[in-house]
Amino acid sequence: MLIAIHPDNPDQRKIDQVITALRKGAVIIYPTDTVYSMACDLMNRKAVERMAQLKGIKVEKANFSLICNDLSGISDYTVQFSSGIYKLMNRALPGPYTFILNANTAVPKLFKSKKKTIGIRVPNNNIARTIVQQLGNPLISTSVHDDDEILEYITDPELIHEKYENSVEIVIDGGYGQNEASTIIDCTDNDPIIIREGLGDLSIL
Repeated sequence: MLIAIHPDNPDQRKIDQVITALRKGAVIIYPTDTVYSMACDLMNRKAVERMAQLKGIKVEKANFSLICNDLSGISDYTVQFSSGIYKLMNRALPGPYTFILNANTAVPKLFKSKKKTIGIRVPNNNIARTIVQQLGNPLISTSVHDDDEILEYITDPELIHEKYENSVEIVIDGGYGQNEASTIIDCTDNDPIIIREGLGDLSIL
């Protein structure tokens, strides 16, 4: 199903439709402030396993990110980090950054693995953040890649729908996406390290 949602003023009935589907175990594709991504409800184990299957990987090997509405709930999934790291994240988010943090004991249980780190994103996108806020817990998410050798990501939601309509329950059309992913910053130590340069401005460091 392709659902068009206005990126600035998301229609509440359509958001409700997406949340109902997520709670029932749906896998969706949705817009962020970078590329379109695949996601499901973090708390739905079967949905997480199905999303890993769609990506062709095992859950315990997956490097999925948590999509949060803000920084208030991330302590549920991370160990305590320095005030300097918090200030950096507070400056950067919401925005096109993924912060790799040390995971607490809740994360290995979610992934049935010995996973010691977790990626955290707070995208500057009203659709994504409204869904997370109203769902009541993070989404688990991974970027949607293109098969094209030149274009790494599909930017047109209608083309994404054509490709994935038999794989996921909902594709959200929130307008054209970017063709560049987030900047990844490793904050597992006190000194942040750039893992991947993406759309996020490095001058925040």
